[in-house]
Amino acid sequence: MLGKLARQQDPNVLVGFDHADDAGVYLFGTEQALVQTVDFFTPVVDDPYTFGQIAATNALSDVYAMGGKPLTALALVCFPEKAALEILERILAGGLSKMIEAGCTVIGGHSIRDEETKFGYSVTGVVHPKKILANQGAKPGDALLFTKAIGTGVISTAIKKGKAEPQWIEAAVQSMTTLNKLAAEVIVGGDFRVNAMTDVTGFGLIGHAREMVLASEVSIRIFAGKIPLLKGAIECVRAGYVPAGLRNNREFAECLVEYDDGIAEEVRALLFDPQTAGGLLISTPDGDPLMRALNDAGVAAVMIGEVLPDRKPRIRVSR
Repeated sequence: MLGKLARQQDPNVLVGFDHADDAGVYLFGTEQALVQTVDFFTPVVDDPYTFGQIAATNALSDVYAMGGKPLTALALVCFPEKAALEILERILAGGLSKMIEAGCTVIGGHSIRDEETKFGYSVTGVVHPKKILANQGAKPGDALLFTKAIGTGVISTAIKKGKAEPQWIEAAVQSMTTLNKLAAEVIVGGDFRVNAMTDVTGFGLIGHAREMVLASEVSIRIFAGKIPLLKGAIECVRAGYVPAGLRNNREFAECLVEYDDGIAEEVRALLFDPQTAGGLLISTPDGDPLMRALNDAGVAAVMIGEVLPDRKPRIRVSR
């Protein structure tokens, strides 16, 4: 809908919403720019404290995806009038724990009464204007690295239906509460060339890869067998625990995708699974050394594909 509105002409806007990037970037001085993002959603797990942690991790991720450092956050709260305030206190405490881990200061927020609980943050960070990592800039020959497993959407759906196995929940929660801070520090702090980067969240792996492909005017090949899947993700798809977001993502983006023979239907579906606090998708000519550096730092990065010249199909999924 933003695309239908009149553009505000401001030369200080370094990254706006034209390419569906992860956050906006606004020039502030000659060597500093603000990174701004906002994200909130309904509970994806039962425990209030864990929900708060996940919401904070998810909101912070967009700043890391731009190569930025988060500084401050404002909490966004929708909470039922008749619900116990102790629940809200636990949600806020969980969120604060992740903000402290990120070194990001919560300086306020806003709350309203709502029949359904929603929680998240508006986060402001900083980045050097010449070191912004947008989803535009991927080049043919780049490797595609990815830093987390996928499947949080289908597992969250299984949780809501009371059908998720304990080990599935544990794996999904571990992923959704792991900040992208360490990965971003390795990427930004090392002597690596990174041409484009985005985090994989609500539009799924293909949806966010699509944004990178279109913004960069390239095509990509993704190797399905290289993509890490969370424990229980395949079982959730087989059992029909498929969120509406996955179906919407697939309906919207699959027109750009062609599959090689032998790609299982469960894997095809998971490529569109909406992720919460997902991993970083990185386009880099330094694929091997960057992957080793991330692995050495404890980030489970894998090489899942390659960037190709602009041609059809825009996204090919191979075995």
